[in-house]
Amino acid sequence: MSPAYLPKAAERIDAQYARVGVTSTRAEISGARSIVEHLKNQLNAEDVAKQVKATGYEGCWVLALGTTDAADIAAGSNHTEDERIDKMMAVIGDDPVLWVNVKTLETSGNWANPNMQVFDQHLESAKARYPNLQVYDWSSVVQDPWFTTDKIHYTSAGYAKRAAMIADALAAQIPAPS
Repeated sequence: MSPAYLPKAAERIDAQYARVGVTSTRAEISGARSIVEHLKNQLNAEDVAKQVKATGYEGCWVLALGTTDAADIAAGSNHTEDERIDKMMAVIGDDPVLWVNVKTLETSGNWANPNMQVFDQHLESAKARYPNLQVYDWSSVVQDPWFTTDKIHYTSAGYAKRAAMIADALAAQIPAPS
């Protein structure tokens, strides 16, 4: 959503959601947000979701969480993948959820892609516990050139592709109620 990354408003996620028929968007985007841990006094994802639900929100959720969580687990957090997923789903309840899985190009350390793959496996398994959960397999479609040199974040072109593809996945995997 940042004009610094995507100067063309039409490439941003809110415009892409509108393109596929979403009539209202509430973006709660913060870099490096974890489901459990807090970064620089920012709310974690669980607390943000609780605030959203406290407003009476009922609708579709698109979650792009897991990269920081996988790295936090690799760094020694005692909160497991399943616990993190369950925390978000407990707050969301029965609302439909499209959860975008994760990938990095990093080969070692906490941010290594093997850690991301473990998170993705737990996310896939969670679908058996949550019939309202769909997973968008971003990790299978993201292209290496869309990553910046840090091997974790995306270039502007990568973020534009990501926004369009997530919106398309939302329309395909969680069609609007008739």
